[in-house]
Amino acid sequence: MSPTILLCFLIGYFSLLIIIAFATSKNSSDNSTFFLANKNSKWYLVAFGMIGTALSGVTFISVPGEVGAPSGNQFQYFQFVLGNAVGFLIIATVLLPLYYRMNLTSIYGYIEQRLGHYSYKTAASIFLLSRTLGSATRLYLVVIVLQRFIFDSYNVPFWATVLISLGLIWSYTFKGGLKTIIITDTLQTFFLVLSVFLTIYFVCDRLELSIPQAFETIKNSSYSKVFFFEDFLSNKFHLGKQFIGGIFVTIAMTGLDQDLMQKNLSMKTIGEAQKNMFTFTGIFVILNIFFLSVGALLYVFATKNGIEIPLDHVSGKPRTDFLFPEIALNYLTTIPAIVFMLGLTAATFATTDSALTALTTSFCVDFLGMGKKENLEKKDAVKKRHMVHIGFSILMFLVILVINALNSSSVVSLIFLIASYTYGPLLGLYSFGLFVKKRDLHDKLVPIVCVISPILCYIFATNSKELLGGYVFSVELILVNGFITFLGLLLISKKTDRQTKF
Repeated sequence: MSPTILLCFLIGYFSLLIIIAFATSKNSSDNSTFFLANKNSKWYLVAFGMIGTALSGVTFISVPGEVGAPSGNQFQYFQFVLGNAVGFLIIATVLLPLYYRMNLTSIYGYIEQRLGHYSYKTAASIFLLSRTLGSATRLYLVVIVLQRFIFDSYNVPFWATVLISLGLIWSYTFKGGLKTIIITDTLQTFFLVLSVFLTIYFVCDRLELSIPQAFETIKNSSYSKVFFFEDFLSNKFHLGKQFIGGIFVTIAMTGLDQDLMQKNLSMKTIGEAQKNMFTFTGIFVILNIFFLSVGALLYVFATKNGIEIPLDHVSGKPRTDFLFPEIALNYLTTIPAIVFMLGLTAATFATTDSALTALTTSFCVDFLGMGKKENLEKKDAVKKRHMVHIGFSILMFLVILVINALNSSSVVSLIFLIASYTYGPLLGLYSFGLFVKKRDLHDKLVPIVCVISPILCYIFATNSKELLGGYVFSVELILVNGFITFLGLLLISKKTDRQTKF
């Protein structure tokens, strides 16, 4: 596939997004529009657009790539997805009603009212750290694909590719914020979903299989095992670990995360927000089945055509993240290659643009006090928001360069590892606020607890084989991290007769 054709496609794609951005923000680019889209979003647009934000380029590339990984992943990821679905339902029925009842702009306002000032700043800081690392990792994935298949041909250095990508995202988000994101993410999700189905069609066509024959081939292949019940202690893919981990990773990474919750809070009523979450959950589960199916078909295609998993430039080891782009861009025709690039670009940039908006919102509201009416309407408020937006773009640029220097493993594994350590304290803070009603925290000690907890969790997880008779942690590690935080908060709390409001 010609790098020039792919580059022209990217230019056209982002030109479309920028046109949409200026059209949606032409009459209103104030902070109220940026933060919550004037609380006038349509639930069906948010539900569909959230698919692109939640899935990202990681699902698009890493999940199919891991189906045939040497570690024997197969369809084990679907166990995690089923846990995700339960987590989304808990968010819709427990957390969303709380956020709407309190009329929040930043969800960490709950922590301020329930636990105190230092707890609030700690929760907001954890989000800023977690989302910056997670979003940078997701963007890193698409940047290395762009670098490998487009910009290397023009001798453009990696750092410049990162800068170009972030500059394009900034250009269509800095003005309209959430109002623009809801429209562009709806469009990008459409492209993402379309590319998944078209990819299945194109690969089936090359394999000379009808769609029913393709799914029969997947079923009979060595890649289709879904449920893993063997060896609970040492098997990371065990159903119990993946399902429970999926529930709590979702609660933490979605329900306690300003990014996805910000879109839910942009609707007029709790009823619309819940309809959004229920619809989103159903689509999310179904689409992941198709992503895993794409992975199985890619490995069947690779085996038939003698294609090896591409090697990582840094480590020299096979890297499953590269299999999908390798086949799509080098072994299929021009149209499938463009379809792949369309899906990858839509998935990854839908996640990153939303994250930049949420990071800017959280910092402006939680640290600059822009959620208060007197600060929201100040003359220099919009200028400050623009500076914060630029600041987070620069920070993400630096983080991606560090990730590129350090990482050569599957990106999906790295993201959930980051989540286990960074989102765990959030899980502990919210659990304490929701379930411990007659104890008050020593608020100033909360930041210390939230720093110590991930450290203790890391020590515990590293030595779990010796301590727990061979037990190996997987994504359920986030629950351990949250529990350690919860215990730490209990230790720095005292009894009170005061009844909490929330």
